[in-house]
Amino acid sequence: MGSKHTTRAQDYSKWYNELVQRADLAEHSDVRGCMIIKPYGFAIWERMKEVLDQKFKETGHSNAYFPLFIPKSYLSKEASHVEGFAKECAVVTHYRLKNAEDGSGVVVDPKAKLEEELIVRPTSETIIWNSYRNWIQSYRDLPILINQWANVVRWEMRTRLFLRTAEFLWQEGHTAHATAQEAQEETSKMLEVYADFAEHYMAMPVIKGRKTASERFAGAEDTLCIEALMQDGKALQAGTSHFLGQNFAKAFDVKYADKEGKLEHVWATSWGVSTRLMGALIMSHSDDEGLVLPPLLAPIQVVGIPIYRSPEDLQSISEKFETLAEAFKARGISFKYDDDDNRRPGWKFSEYETKGVPIRLAMGPRDLENGKIEIARRDTKSKEIVQFEGVDAIVEKLLEEIQNSLLLKAKSFRAENTAEANDYESFKKLINKGGFVSAHWDGTSETENKIKEETQATIRCIPLNQTPEEGSCIYTGSQSSGRVLFAKAY
Repeated sequence: MGSKHTTRAQDYSKWYNELVQRADLAEHSDVRGCMIIKPYGFAIWERMKEVLDQKFKETGHSNAYFPLFIPKSYLSKEASHVEGFAKECAVVTHYRLKNAEDGSGVVVDPKAKLEEELIVRPTSETIIWNSYRNWIQSYRDLPILINQWANVVRWEMRTRLFLRTAEFLWQEGHTAHATAQEAQEETSKMLEVYADFAEHYMAMPVIKGRKTASERFAGAEDTLCIEALMQDGKALQAGTSHFLGQNFAKAFDVKYADKEGKLEHVWATSWGVSTRLMGALIMSHSDDEGLVLPPLLAPIQVVGIPIYRSPEDLQSISEKFETLAEAFKARGISFKYDDDDNRRPGWKFSEYETKGVPIRLAMGPRDLENGKIEIARRDTKSKEIVQFEGVDAIVEKLLEEIQNSLLLKAKSFRAENTAEANDYESFKKLINKGGFVSAHWDGTSETENKIKEETQATIRCIPLNQTPEEGSCIYTGSQSSGRVLFAKAY
């Protein structure tokens, strides 16, 4: 490739880490396991957040905010929940520091020990349901449809920027309903919201499915998910939606009086996506030269670069780009004109290629003279010279084409890397090649765990709406009523 950077073929993990930093998205912080999201990376996350937030509001949800700290006793109330998160919790034990007597710095004041330790939130079900107990008295108070944009901490020691960090950003929806059916419908509805966002904005095709009992969210009765396939053949869980049943309502004694005055426990859901989606976006489309961003999530959709030798050339070219900027603004297209004379055009071309800007426009004196402009696509690296007049309409159409093209390319990649296995030997060969493998499973956690131990592959999901198919488990030969999707995963 002639690239001085690590390629995907050489070392996918190293390519990813280098790209995150080359594209100026994020960097490791001095706090082990935590990251600094830099302005360009945060601009992409803000765009994701903006789209999702609008979708949540369109489906009737409101935003709220709950405390970062959770009393330890709250986590003790729902047994499977605390068991699921116990090993990942950061714990606050004291509330004050003091100067060390030997002058070496500050130390924890032993007299400032908390009566009850506080957990830095790994997720908010417990503190939110403790609040819902005060908010809900009758059926008239339901449903409660709340979303929270927040940070959470899950103490990870082996981390990777965006994909797995000790602290990360996310949204978490928490809803309360009068009936199980309403809560289950909410769980399915929010999964569809996530799937629509992944496909139509991220240009990332996903499989909608149900998690097995052992992969289910701690404290849930059912977990639905969307699973995506990255370019290295590994799966990535891109979003989850959980039907919590009445588990948290019972743990926190949240009841409502129905129309007959009878007290019933409330039914619950929770659902969330995180900055892990940034990792998914990078790995779905990017190439050895840098980021490739779908136009609908790109902070800069079009960049304009002048090529000139004299101040007079720059003045004339800049005037043309000014008129273009107004035309783009009218069409809702995000445009940046880079006339920084401290950087050469070649440097700028490389910089915006690395940052994944979907379209680059360039104009020099000869183009100006001929009434033309060069358009370059980031995804295909193709270039063409077009008439300057009407270029805004051409660019608008091209952005839509790039968005669709990225989705089709990702769908094609997934299709080429999805296979069926009907026996264990062929399964092992296919799993080692990477990609999704569809296979029969006998439905037991024992078999699931043995396959995981022997192959490092997990059941990513039981695909929704698939046609029932009788068969034999690839591992035990026992009866199976349908196929599940296996993959090695992040």
